[in-house]
Amino acid sequence: MDDVNPVFTFHTGSVPLLISIPHAGVEVPSRIQRRFTAAGRDLPDTDWYVDQLYEFARDMGASIIKANFSRYVVDLNRSPDSQPLYESNVTSPVCPSLTFTGEAIYADGYAPEDSEVQRRVGEYWEPYHRRLSDELTRIKELHGRALLWDAHSIASEVPTLFDGLLPAFNFGTRDHASCPEHIARSLVQLVEADDVFTAALNARFKGGYITLRHGRPDHGVYAVQLELAQRTYMNEAPRGQWERERASAAALRIQRVLQNFLALAAFAS
Repeated sequence: MDDVNPVFTFHTGSVPLLISIPHAGVEVPSRIQRRFTAAGRDLPDTDWYVDQLYEFARDMGASIIKANFSRYVVDLNRSPDSQPLYESNVTSPVCPSLTFTGEAIYADGYAPEDSEVQRRVGEYWEPYHRRLSDELTRIKELHGRALLWDAHSIASEVPTLFDGLLPAFNFGTRDHASCPEHIARSLVQLVEADDVFTAALNARFKGGYITLRHGRPDHGVYAVQLELAQRTYMNEAPRGQWERERASAAALRIQRVLQNFLALAAFAS
């Protein structure tokens, strides 16, 4: 069953797994878009095609929530008060004004003021997190446990954010605060088993606000963020294009990882 909401699209599943896709949306209200620069209108920091990549999850029985609006409208993986995600690393605010490469999203003098930021949080951020929380509660009541998978992607090279080439699969569990370490390490090992894909755990990407807010292993809710390097499923230059063969291989590996996640969590103490 699908619930098409102005803010998100939601699919109800049958297994104890919810997949969150907060950054694949590309909608921007015209009242906001007309204030964007050319760089902002290109939406370069979108998690391109991630919803398409995870289409297989419907057949697995997973619930899926996907944001409809761009992260430039409001970033669902940031704190509503724009507090940094990590003590040692400044992160973008809930309504970003710069792209990952440092270009201005808004024309001079048109960035949102605090009052507008709060309106956007109420209009876009709160409904997404409320629906996410409600679904985790429903899953836990039905199955005894709830698994949250926060699905992201990013360009393989972003010099302003990290050095060199990003590993293909980047898992984050807030340094094991949102998911038991043995489960997370098993997921990494499964990715690396045949030397096709590289993987990292709690390295540059430790999990964002969604993982931090909703992951509660002591209450039977396990949360993992996967930041996937976009080269694994698309041609990144000059403008990202879906690559069917790459995407099929990446989706198959993600599916195996999710199946393992479900199996391990079922026996976690």
